[in-house]
Amino acid sequence: MADPLPLVVAITGASGAPYGVRLLDVLLAAGREVHLVVSPAGQAVIAEELGRRIDLDALDPAELLGHAPPAAGRLMLHHYRDLMAPIASGSFLTAGMVICPCSGSTLAAVAHSLGENLIHRAAEVHLKERRKLVVVPRETPLSLPQLRNMQAIHEAGAVVLPAAPGFYAGARTVADLIDFVVARICDQLGVANSLIRRWGTEA
Repeated sequence: MADPLPLVVAITGASGAPYGVRLLDVLLAAGREVHLVVSPAGQAVIAEELGRRIDLDALDPAELLGHAPPAAGRLMLHHYRDLMAPIASGSFLTAGMVICPCSGSTLAAVAHSLGENLIHRAAEVHLKERRKLVVVPRETPLSLPQLRNMQAIHEAGAVVLPAAPGFYAGARTVADLIDFVVARICDQLGVANSLIRRWGTEA
């Protein structure tokens, strides 16, 4: 059986860095090849929310994850300004892309095809190639322009998956709430997981 196609993960400057970092960890543990891009604002939020200082010019995965990357997967790192990276082209096949968390400015750039950096360009590629694109906004409340941008990317084929954890799975810790959102993202990507108790199943 052929290996599954790579996945693209982008971490931008919305609050919610723990969701993106946990997603990366889960995808690698599942044996997936992941192409990662972190924006400067994402770098700042990772430092603020996780206390992890990363260098975008020489990103150390262990510093980002807080431990050595799972050996099962393969992590490819790309600078946010590198528009020559493979993921900037539709000819580079992927199984999907996630922007987690997705800032309002990134949402706007994707909705209006601005393509100012590799994150925007890779998202545009996934839309034009009709591949899975999942955006994970966390900001609240939402402005009318943000709502319109969400509608625009939904109509273009993206999945808008707000970082809104459910409580029916019996969450007891913040980590459980993070895993709820990560599990729903993995479901969209077709990545098997047992991160949460699903509705209608035994505890």
